[in-house]
Amino acid sequence: MTQRVALATVMDQLAIDAVITGYAVAVDDGDWPGYGDLFTPDGRADYREAGGVEGPATEVAQWLTETMRLFPVRQHLIVNRRIGLQDLGGYPGDRADVQADYLNPMRLVAGSRPGTAEGGDTAPDFVSGGRYSFELLRTEPGWRIRSVVVHEKWRRTPGGSVPA
Repeated sequence: MTQRVALATVMDQLAIDAVITGYAVAVDDGDWPGYGDLFTPDGRADYREAGGVEGPATEVAQWLTETMRLFPVRQHLIVNRRIGLQDLGGYPGDRADVQADYLNPMRLVAGSRPGTAEGGDTAPDFVSGGRYSFELLRTEPGWRIRSVVVHEKWRRTPGGSVPA
C-alpha cells in the first residue's frame, strides 16, 4: 500500500466515523432533517429488533419524531466502531460496512415516569444496548448511510431488566 492510498484510507475512515457520530447526535438532538441528510436517497433504517419500524429513512425519521417525544433526555453512545472499507485490490472502494456497539440511556417525560414525582429523580428510566450494522456508500457530497440495522441485545426499563 502506498502512502497516498494509506492516507486516502485514513481520510475515509475519519469521514465515515464523522457520519456515525452525526447519526448519534442527530437522534439525541432530535435533528430529524439532519438525520435524513446522513442517508443516501434510497437509505433505509431498521429498528424492529428494538421494538420499532423498518423502512425508508425519511419515513423512519417521521416515526422517530413521534416516538422520541416520550424521551426528551437521551444520550446515545456509539462505541467500538469496526470499519470495513471495500478493498479493490489494495485500493479503497466506495462502500463500507461498520459494526458499532451502542449504549442508549433515556429519560421519560417528567410526570409520566412510574414511581417518580414531577421534577424528581433525573436518572434514566430506559437503558438499552446492542450493536448497529451500518452500510455506507461514497456519494458526491461524501459518505452516506445506505442502511442501518439495530440489533438490540438488552434493555432495562422502570419495571426491571427486559430481554430484547
